[in-house]
Amino acid sequence: MYYNENTIIYLNGQFVKAAEAKVDLFGQTLHYGYGVFEGIRSYKTAAGETRIFKAEEHFERLRNSAQALNLPYRWSVDELIDATYQVLRQNELQDAYIRPLVYAPANMSFNVNTASYITIQAWQMQPFLGEKLLRVFTSSFQRPNPKGFKIEAKANGHYVNSILASQEAKSNGFDEALLTDMNGYVAEGPGANMFFEQNGKLITPAKGNILPGITRATVLEICSTLDIEVEEKLFTTEEVKGAEAAFYCGTAAEVIGWESLDNVPFSKPWSETLSKRVQAAYAARVIEAEVYAEASV
Repeated sequence: MYYNENTIIYLNGQFVKAAEAKVDLFGQTLHYGYGVFEGIRSYKTAAGETRIFKAEEHFERLRNSAQALNLPYRWSVDELIDATYQVLRQNELQDAYIRPLVYAPANMSFNVNTASYITIQAWQMQPFLGEKLLRVFTSSFQRPNPKGFKIEAKANGHYVNSILASQEAKSNGFDEALLTDMNGYVAEGPGANMFFEQNGKLITPAKGNILPGITRATVLEICSTLDIEVEEKLFTTEEVKGAEAAFYCGTAAEVIGWESLDNVPFSKPWSETLSKRVQAAYAARVIEAEVYAEASV
């Protein structure tokens, strides 16, 4: 599903076959989830080129995540971007999902590591949550207290919480989960930020108890361009249930609308919403359709 006998990955400065790569079974990342990663997408642009979307922002966050967790980090942004394009070329990929991972060496203690390692992998992947409107379920799991971990870091171990919430939603017949924070306010999805629409504006959880995603920032940029008002604030699931529309956004999920929350449908048809305009604008931006159109005039 993710690789075959010919798949090439980047591993600590070398390009090797995924099927032949080795990892230390005594590694701290495997045993304790002590590592950091990124989720990045590349696209075939309207001009036919391969482009990694917001590559600098993602690799800067990878560095910041590693530093937040005290993982040694010695790679430059440019070096990793170059390596990623090489992985894409060697695997003949354009529309791809890219996974850089910084992982720790063998260390069964809790002492600070003196070294860490990196791999970059890529594979074809459709939108993570599909393309149909989602039936979303308010999870019984909450996001952890941000005083208990580095919320701004995209850390491996944090995603156990995401997996449990998503599995719970699916076992109850829904497509995806919505998690609240320690105070009961809406936080985010297992791997995506959320927005809802009401009275001609979009509303999204304020920073503090969420991972403020790169796609979330892109949506804010799009809203500014489209003159769509956005408010960042605390709110409850009951407020979301009274909304006209809602959507998730994330690198893997892209922008995907909701059909309902806890079986309560939204009041406006998706095709008539501001949220749909944002979805269309995001789809155009990642393939540089607007830039291509201007260049073709």
